[in-house]
Amino acid sequence: MSHAESNTPAQPFLHGTKADLTTGDMIKVGYKSNFTTEKLLSWVYFTCTIEAATWGAELATGEGRGRIYVVKPTGPFEDDPNLTDKKFPGNPTQSYRSREPLLVIGEVTDWQPHTAQQLQQMKDGLTLLRAEGKDIIID
Repeated sequence: MSHAESNTPAQPFLHGTKADLTTGDMIKVGYKSNFTTEKLLSWVYFTCTIEAATWGAELATGEGRGRIYVVKPTGPFEDDPNLTDKKFPGNPTQSYRSREPLLVIGEVTDWQPHTAQQLQQMKDGLTLLRAEGKDIIID
C-alpha cells in the first residue's frame, strides 16, 4: 500500500545506521541490509518509532557508533512487508520503505541504546534465522 500525502503516517521519520551523515545528505538504495549480508537492497527503510530506529542503529554493519537520523522521503513509500506481512500485521512498528532517497534533515542524539543483554539476544536470534535460511528480505 503506497502512502499518499493525505494518508501520511505519524512523523518524524527515522533511519538508524552507522553511517556518518550530515543534514542535506541523501540515503539511497544500493546498500546491504542491517539484518542480512546477502545482496544490495533496492529499497531504503525507515520508521516512525525510536525503538525500530534504535535497532537499525545498533545492528547496522560498519565501523563507528550507531546513529539515528530524522529523514524525509523524497518520493512514494509503502509499508515494509518484511515486518507487516511476516511479523506484525497492521504495521504497529510504523516501518516503511521507498525506492527513492531519504533526505537527512537532522539527527536524534538523545536516544537510549538497548542493554548489552537485549542486543545479544537480538544478534543470537538473527544468527539462528541465518542458520535456518530464514533471514530473507522481501526486496
